[in-house]
Amino acid sequence: MTRVAVLGSGSWGTAFANVVADAGDTDVVLWGRRDDVADAINQRHENPDYFPGIALNPKLRATADVAEALHGAEFVVVAVPSQTLRENLAAWSELIPGDAAVVSLMKGVELGTSRRMSQVVSEELGLSVDRVVVVSGPNLAREIVERQPATAVVACPHEPTAVRLQHICKSAYFRPYTTTDLVGVELGGAVKNVIALAVGVAVGMGFGDNAKAALITRGLAETVRLAVALGADEHTLAGLAGMGDLVATCSSGLSRNRTFGEKLGSGMTVDEVITETRQTAEGVRSSESILALARANDVEMPITEAVVAMMHNDLSPAEALLAFMSRTAKPERYGMGERAGGPST
Repeated sequence: MTRVAVLGSGSWGTAFANVVADAGDTDVVLWGRRDDVADAINQRHENPDYFPGIALNPKLRATADVAEALHGAEFVVVAVPSQTLRENLAAWSELIPGDAAVVSLMKGVELGTSRRMSQVVSEELGLSVDRVVVVSGPNLAREIVERQPATAVVACPHEPTAVRLQHICKSAYFRPYTTTDLVGVELGGAVKNVIALAVGVAVGMGFGDNAKAALITRGLAETVRLAVALGADEHTLAGLAGMGDLVATCSSGLSRNRTFGEKLGSGMTVDEVITETRQTAEGVRSSESILALARANDVEMPITEAVVAMMHNDLSPAEALLAFMSRTAKPERYGMGERAGGPST
């Protein structure tokens, strides 16, 4: 029986662990820092912090002992805030089985280094990229833990590893696809959080569907430019890990990033929103590292620039809108073949 350890009992970690438990004959253990959450999952089969009242698969076990969770694991699934990944891996490195594949559920880019999460995993654990897997796509955790139909993309340069994980997490309601385009899948997942912040701001300011459609479409253009500049297949961004994830995150009230942006657009400050929500909106911090990555590769990302200015440089939503709309007029010329250095948003 395949053993899977999921490190992180937040919303997405819990939902993915439950998917694996639902999928079939797999021994899955969920690790979280708190004994009371682990006890609730083991005894009442629910995560009271994130999904109170929603029944988890009774086969899903939980523990607050990371060594216990990792013992014998063939797949180690990591679901922690992206900016804490490196320090967590440093603490866990001696406990992770030497032949395990490491799976990232995170959608961010590391501050200071502009490394994608798979790169952080590879560097910190000394793994070849063929043993690093990414799962991404339109994956709103609450809908998945409620067992609503959903899809995802499993990405690994070593296709047999991607296929193996695909079978481990394929269930009646969760359909994963595979790809070897790790770069495209990761950047689609990271940049969409930033675009969702912008969409949320527009909604909070009272704007309608025209504004949302414009931001989603031109946000995809930014994502494609950056991904292609870093070696991704542009067609990946037309699929689930690109357009699919972008639409879901920008459209849903379940999205932390969209919700964060709405509160900012309605007049709250960044600090006020952080205090009120008390949950991680990955795009807030990753926006800076994504913009640094874009600048290092000579890629224009004006929506991302506006989000960074609002989140970190005290630019008001009204000022950000004016700056965006006042940009020099350009032909659109947008298709999936738009490249770095081409017409910007």
